[in-house]
Amino acid sequence: MSTINRSVPKVDAKDKISGKMLYVSDLHIDGMYYAKTVRSTISKGFIKSITLPELPEEVTVVDYRDIPGKNNVKMIFEDWPVFAEKAISHYGEPIMLVVGPNKAIVQDVVNEIDIQYTLAEPVFDMVNSVVDYHFTKGNPESAFKNAKRTIKYTYETGYQEQAYIEPQGFIGTIEGNKVHLTGSIQAPYYVKNAVVETLACDPSDVRIVQANVGGAFGGKEEFPSLIGCQLAVALKKVKKPIKLIYEREEDMEVTTKRHPAKITMEAAIDENHHISAIKAHVGIDGGAFTGLSSVVLSRAMIAATSAYTIAHLQVDGDVYLTNTVPNGAFRGFGAPQMIFAVEMFMNHIAKDLSKDLHAYRLNHLAKQHDLTTTSGTFRDPILMPQMIEKACEMSDYHHKKTLYERPGSYKGIGMSWFLHGCGFTGSGEAEHIKAKVKLRKDEQDNVHLMIAAVDMGQGAKTTLMKVAAEVLKRPLETIHFDNPDTDQVPDSGPTVASRTAMVVGGLVARAAKQIKDNWVDGKVQTVHESYKQPEYMSWDQATFTGDAYPAYSWGVNVVEVEVDKASYEVTVKNIWSVYDVGKSLDDNIVLGQADGGTAQGVAYGYLEVMRHKDGKIVNKNMTDYVIPTAVDMAKTETVLFDNPFALGPYGAKGAGELTLVGGAPAVATAIEMAINKRIYKIPATPEYLMELIHSDNN
Repeated sequence: MSTINRSVPKVDAKDKISGKMLYVSDLHIDGMYYAKTVRSTISKGFIKSITLPELPEEVTVVDYRDIPGKNNVKMIFEDWPVFAEKAISHYGEPIMLVVGPNKAIVQDVVNEIDIQYTLAEPVFDMVNSVVDYHFTKGNPESAFKNAKRTIKYTYETGYQEQAYIEPQGFIGTIEGNKVHLTGSIQAPYYVKNAVVETLACDPSDVRIVQANVGGAFGGKEEFPSLIGCQLAVALKKVKKPIKLIYEREEDMEVTTKRHPAKITMEAAIDENHHISAIKAHVGIDGGAFTGLSSVVLSRAMIAATSAYTIAHLQVDGDVYLTNTVPNGAFRGFGAPQMIFAVEMFMNHIAKDLSKDLHAYRLNHLAKQHDLTTTSGTFRDPILMPQMIEKACEMSDYHHKKTLYERPGSYKGIGMSWFLHGCGFTGSGEAEHIKAKVKLRKDEQDNVHLMIAAVDMGQGAKTTLMKVAAEVLKRPLETIHFDNPDTDQVPDSGPTVASRTAMVVGGLVARAAKQIKDNWVDGKVQTVHESYKQPEYMSWDQATFTGDAYPAYSWGVNVVEVEVDKASYEVTVKNIWSVYDVGKSLDDNIVLGQADGGTAQGVAYGYLEVMRHKDGKIVNKNMTDYVIPTAVDMAKTETVLFDNPFALGPYGAKGAGELTLVGGAPAVATAIEMAINKRIYKIPATPEYLMELIHSDNN
């Protein structure tokens, strides 16, 4: 039996205080081999021939021919190969692994492999639709027919890189028929289910353990399933412990990004200058494979009016395949693209109608009991008027707006209003995830949380242990939560979709209450809880009709900027935020999420530039892809409003994604004010601002 040995000294109390943590790349196994990926060097075509060098002793090549089961990674759409066979769909597509005991020799072999291709014409424009969704609300056709005026604009968003601290990776062992993978992941059972299908084995022959995770932001939701399947196949062939860790440039070049989007919005304006209807088309670039893109598209479409109520809607959406790196999960999951478009559109409509931007948007703001985009109901109180008022007071918004709108100020202040659905869309939680948790009290009366939720830096362990401790009325040190191990914990679902505190936390609270109600000192007790959909929820996936989410979190961002008159560089001066996350279970954790989410959201709007050239990512390192540092981030002030959700633990709703989705439109509207030109795409780079300033269009 192989045992994992630490490649650094065992962590002692001093290191724990310092925050020192061991990640998967820090782990070492005696006799361990190393794996490197051989990748395509074209964006589209076919493999004509592969010539291998003479392989050194103990060096092995692993490819699609070694796969005993399916050569497709199990996701929602199973069109993503574990290894390319003949067809190549994107630059950097994995063709094989080279495995051996010496990392340098493995890399030499990778460099010497000669692959010849037959080239095909790649597609980089969004023309090849593979997923097409549509829904309506009310009677948009009649509203547009009777409109006094229509207004139409198109908005574009680019890639965004997750830029997690720790690149993707796994370390694996094999014992008999059983494959054991430890990795940097946020969905242990996604990896397990994918590996089971690739190996065509019994589920008991696959064990997935979450290592400490150095950030994820969605980038470790579906992509680790690909690496896990590849490594599992290699383990079956080589019969040795193997480590597969991406280098930073490799990670940035070939892992999933936020989907670029092109969103067209058209409004029907009635005789009172009110928006009676909206038609929206949402197009997202899925990259080479569909993966999770259909769900990203659906969440984007459902956010088609964000924090506003519009009586009549027609919303269409497409996932387009292109010969580029596959795109996938990223914090916000389609909502940041859509909410950028909605907020800019509302502002642009008000400008076209010569209306006060603030008052015009207030007149369309959603209220309790209004119908959602999908004809569900906002059942819970909506505190947005009070939240907006608080944000204006904190930022001195109205006074600064008057000052900065003067010509030549090159200063601006922008405000975004937004919502975010908590949990999986529609029937996803009840019919597909079916989350389960297990709590076990041992003979020493310590309680162990046996759940698959992943702490990837967002504080899930602290939050969920606090929930259990509070229900049980026990000291926090008596509650234990180890990294998930699929041999030990049930499937609680992936750590995504702002569902951990609300959904998994709710199950933990109910399971803890069972233990409390039946407590016997010194007796082992084990309880199970499974997710049950709220009775009021009704959802038709075919028509996108009903309650898309059990609850919504709400937010307001205000961003103040200054634009350099010579270089057109943007400096973010101040950021103010107000959020309704139900009831905060831990203020420090929520405020930490707010700081990080705001940084990602605002930077998405003006700073983070990623492009490809002929399908190859250009910005593939942290020098070429710029994310905000402490120097770039402005002073932030955040206020949380209490608005408890009856079905969440102690009233908690989702927080993690909410804090990102409004950043881009807030900074973009601030920049608009500063330069007195309209912004239709992000990131609003200095080059783009220069074009706008020197153009005749306003």
